[in-house]
Amino acid sequence: MQKYLAAAVVAAALVGAPTVSYAAAPGRAAYGTGTHHASAQIVAPGEHVSGGEPGFELWLTEEGKYWTTPGDPDPQFRSVIDGNIDRSQPGVSMQAEGNNGHITLSGLYYGGKGTASRVTVETSVGTVRGKLLELAGKPGWGVWYATADVPVGDDGGLGALGDITVFDTRGKVYAQLPRS
Repeated sequence: MQKYLAAAVVAAALVGAPTVSYAAAPGRAAYGTGTHHASAQIVAPGEHVSGGEPGFELWLTEEGKYWTTPGDPDPQFRSVIDGNIDRSQPGVSMQAEGNNGHITLSGLYYGGKGTASRVTVETSVGTVRGKLLELAGKPGWGVWYATADVPVGDDGGLGALGDITVFDTRGKVYAQLPRS
């Protein structure tokens, strides 16, 4: 009987014991929590992906990037094989279309070390997080895209854009288009 009473006392003590927890300092991850960054969405050649608004679509082939925008429904093309980009060096390109304070953005990224994981676009109203697309395998390039609401002047909103940075899975710069 004493054995059961002792077990009950230990169990009651454990159940009633306070738990210990802590919060990490602001701006830091708690110990033991990894940071997870989304990686590029892998697409099949010719697979259409919505850019997040009606009329903004992108698709990739082995030759390059195709896209349409709300203001231009005819497909546009940016080649990765015509010699205009050097895939052995890190780089980012940008195509943009502004319309009443709203801008659709996309471009190529290529040549960086590691695995591209995320893209940010600095604007006059804050940082915009975009998305990445890649073909299966290791093509050495991919496509980024984003939409942003920015002040539009005579330049269609392009003056509100700053640096475009693609990061790798470790949070280091994969490639960048400095605009400031």
